[in-house]
Amino acid sequence: MQPTLALSLQFADARHRATLPRHKVVRWIRAALDAPAEITVRLVGADEGQALNRDYRSKDYATNVLTFDYARSPLVVADLVLCAPVVEREAVEQGRSLEAHYAHLLVHGALHAQGLDHEDEEEARVMEARETDVLRALGYADPYA
Repeated sequence: MQPTLALSLQFADARHRATLPRHKVVRWIRAALDAPAEITVRLVGADEGQALNRDYRSKDYATNVLTFDYARSPLVVADLVLCAPVVEREAVEQGRSLEAHYAHLLVHGALHAQGLDHEDEEEARVMEARETDVLRALGYADPYA
């Protein structure tokens, strides 16, 4: 049985609202969870994405997904912020559907919220394998292939 998920879905940038119906976002995130969670997913434009990345990571550019994790046990509490223009550009560059790329990034962010990371080679191997397994179970191709 998959863990429970309380989801808040926010669209500061609504360009991909049709690609991200609530039931799909819930399905993708829940598939990556090992514990009950309260997660906010916020879709933003380039300016907000860049400001958040600059202010919290000291990197002055918009990135695809930012994970702000506040608690991991007994409840995962996190915000996942996705920058719509970056996600769209990457999907085109990678030759992937926008839906598949969002699914990957939401799984990726949910794993970060639970403490997985990719700062070194071994961490990256473990995290990427978990992402691939979750995405395959959801019917998507290996994002790293």
